[in-house]
Amino acid sequence: MKKTQTTLLILDDNEEILIAARMLLKRHFETVITTVNPKKIPELLNEHPIEVILLDMNYRLGYEDGKEGIFWFKEIQKMAPKVQIILMTSYAHIETAVEGIKLGAIDYILKPWNNEVLLQTIKEAVKLVRKKGPEVAPTPASFFKGRAASIQKVYQMADRVSKTDVNTLILGENGTGKYVLAQYIHEQSARREQPFIHVDLGSLNENLFESELFGYAKGAFTDAKQDTAGRFEMAHGGTIFLDEIGNVPLHLQSKLLQIIQSKSVIRLGESKTRPVDVRILTATNSDIELEVEQKHFREDLYYRINTVVLSLPALRARKEDISSLMDFFLQQYADKYQRSLPSIDNYTREELTKYDWKGNIREMQNRVERAMILSDSDQLTLADFGISQLAISPYQDEASLQEIERISIVKAMDKSQGNISQAALELGLSRAALYRRLEKHNLK
Repeated sequence: MKKTQTTLLILDDNEEILIAARMLLKRHFETVITTVNPKKIPELLNEHPIEVILLDMNYRLGYEDGKEGIFWFKEIQKMAPKVQIILMTSYAHIETAVEGIKLGAIDYILKPWNNEVLLQTIKEAVKLVRKKGPEVAPTPASFFKGRAASIQKVYQMADRVSKTDVNTLILGENGTGKYVLAQYIHEQSARREQPFIHVDLGSLNENLFESELFGYAKGAFTDAKQDTAGRFEMAHGGTIFLDEIGNVPLHLQSKLLQIIQSKSVIRLGESKTRPVDVRILTATNSDIELEVEQKHFREDLYYRINTVVLSLPALRARKEDISSLMDFFLQQYADKYQRSLPSIDNYTREELTKYDWKGNIREMQNRVERAMILSDSDQLTLADFGISQLAISPYQDEASLQEIERISIVKAMDKSQGNISQAALELGLSRAALYRRLEKHNLK
């Protein structure tokens, strides 16, 4: 029997499962790599031409909610977007696997698996990888910059910064694109072929801070079953992006400062110093200068990370980009969900430009995806984005609001071709409430 020429990676915390999977799959596929440690994923992706990953959802004893699996799934997507991922789970955790499918996993396999089903699923994943063609590093065109002067200035500075290794601090409200800018800098740098490791310091448990960032030796604590590299070592040769650095507790900031100064780490349970060659990017949505002034953030650490500061503007401060950014996301989700690209009429575009977008680009991305999933129409309205007219113009007088209500009802009735139930659903009203408004506006 001829083997399929491909490289598979299987991750599971149970050695027996890995042995069983390897014995089966080695008969059908050329290279099968296994590991119990998901922290080895960046290293393995760099060393091997992996096309398909079988990813278990849980790795630590007592943690069975699947969150670790989802976390590593997202990390793989960032590091190797071409790789196809098949989730492995038990019947009791199907809901978590379904969440992974929504995020882009090709399929999930129940343990204990059916051999034929597993083999066929992997073969389909290999075919899908090869349909996508060779993976290339993102170019500047992969990123939406916008034409507002404020954002153009940021990206011009980012282009200059990317040619150096200077520590760079990215400031901006939640959802303004700090991660995207950090990734952009990495992709334009000489380190683009090396790892880009993202660490969300805001969600990192204090007790795990040192082991996650610096790594640990076997036996350093109860669950330390083998020597494990931390995030700084994973990023060796590349870039580490320390997101929400303003949330690091004061007593841990000195440990971070020591690594940045010495460019080396000491794993927990070891005394050996390990040099790390990393480009350091940081970000925060807090007023970090005020934090320094109030002694909540170390001044020496602040000056270490802010050789260059890039400040991202809020979306409401670059209104000229709102319409084209919306089109950018519409095209993305039309491709993702394999549906035709809907249009947005001029009235809706104007109203969405007036909207405050408190969640910035992230809010727009979520609302565009919502509209693409929930609407079957070839033209999107405010209702499809989950935005009410009142949210856009909260201070209009009663007469203006009454006219807005009348126009919204007319549009909904036209769209549903007079179907009361559909129009009511579109407007978020009951049938009875819609009837009352039709009478009020003499639209019956």
